[in-house]
Amino acid sequence: MHTVVERELELKLVLSPERSIPVPARLTYRTEDPYAVHITFHITSDSPVYWTFARDLLVEGVFRPCGQGDVRIWPTKVDGNSVICVALTSPDGNALLEVPSAAVAVWVERTLRVVPPGTETERLGIDEGLAELLAPLPADDLWMSDPWPSDESQDGES
Repeated sequence: MHTVVERELELKLVLSPERSIPVPARLTYRTEDPYAVHITFHITSDSPVYWTFARDLLVEGVFRPCGQGDVRIWPTKVDGNSVICVALTSPDGNALLEVPSAAVAVWVERTLRVVPPGTETERLGIDEGLAELLAPLPADDLWMSDPWPSDESQDGES
């Protein structure tokens, strides 16, 4: 059985130090994809934007700066409020988002209760998939048998 942990919230897209605009978003965690978190921006629009990155990155980003490249996360305070900053970089542009720390921390904690750290691999079903892939099929018996007996005589037959 797969579980989904979701949270809708409003992020702030930082346009300048003095100006930001609200962006509706949805955080999603799926147990069938246990290493990833998904963020959907503009959830009420005709063309939402999707980002996926490592859950570990968000877990660490709640406490300290982390990430490199396309996704960087760090905790800070803005106007006395605890927020988590998420910097996203793509060929289409850059975005700096502020997310309320408490909302993210509670959501992350829910994902960690559903799939504790270090148990993600168990959710992938790799062992079951390999067993199924390597299980002999009825046709394997035909493949393994010799359809052309040897021309050599056996046990002194002539």
